[in-house]
Amino acid sequence: MSHHHPNFPPSLSISPNTTADDGDEFGISAQRDAIEKFGIAGRVWEAALAMCSYVNSMSVDARDLEFDPPFLEGRGWDGHPTLIELGSGTGIVAAQIARMFLGDGIIIATDLPDVCPLLERNLHAHTAPPDSRKSGCDNVFVRPLAWGNIKHAALIEREFGLRRDANFMGDAPSSNTLTHVICSDLVYFPELFAPLLRTLIHLTSFPCMAAMNNVYPKIVISYKIRSLQKEAPFWAAFGLWFTFHPVLYRRRRSTRLLPHSVVADDHSLNGDVKTEPWMPFGDTDPDTPDRTFVFFAYRRPESLSWDIPQSDQDLIDGVGARGTSFRKADDTFETLLFMIMEHTE
Repeated sequence: MSHHHPNFPPSLSISPNTTADDGDEFGISAQRDAIEKFGIAGRVWEAALAMCSYVNSMSVDARDLEFDPPFLEGRGWDGHPTLIELGSGTGIVAAQIARMFLGDGIIIATDLPDVCPLLERNLHAHTAPPDSRKSGCDNVFVRPLAWGNIKHAALIEREFGLRRDANFMGDAPSSNTLTHVICSDLVYFPELFAPLLRTLIHLTSFPCMAAMNNVYPKIVISYKIRSLQKEAPFWAAFGLWFTFHPVLYRRRRSTRLLPHSVVADDHSLNGDVKTEPWMPFGDTDPDTPDRTFVFFAYRRPESLSWDIPQSDQDLIDGVGARGTSFRKADDTFETLLFMIMEHTE
């Protein structure tokens, strides 16, 4: 079996995303140069832009959109978020998060070691002058984390005090609680499904999860469908370990400037704000052939006692899930997909 670098698949032929206009670091010219050097990690992918829109909902300028749940909503944490982004690529999502809220929290943007220089460069440009260890400001960091690499994860856990056992807490300058794991457009190559799932399970397991405080990391995944047949096995395995649902949104329109004659709702008075029905967030155009979605997920509490198989194929096939060695699959994704498609028709 031949192996290739995950960012340079055979016959790689991609062009910059022309809808990304978020400054020079993420523009067309910058993407073209980054693609040549970093492969698929150098492109701003469509689902990353969907994630940026979700993050941007925290902005005062975005109050015409309401999201359920809000991006920073979580279970049991004290308002000081600690986020890890997997497969950060260009860093456009981490940069957006940093701009929106990070006064008290921490963002750890991660990718393969050879992509970290791209992350460092782009995040530097969006923050204050950096020191040698930070990405440009006091609460945004870049660290290597290859999916499935427990050593990489352990180094991050030790440095930022994410673990809750005495053996690791001694070296950390302070203790942090992991509140969010961000994933933008990461479900694409089948050979990476198991390593990605293994990392998600690891980051939401003891001792990273502060179960004694009922703090459960919220996973936010933006996903663009490219090949359902190839990608469905990831969701079938993911759903065994995590509950997940689509992020919903609705628009709020002011009728202040409209004459009474054009206000359709009898209960709306001139100057009111009308809200549209809740819709799954992702594509603004329901006729887009390759749909994009944003899901939020939490670890199934009962899964914390399950044995995690060493074999990647067994993990994807559901071995160990539900506490049994039988192969199995979850149908949440298929059910959600049918419901979402019906809702947008």
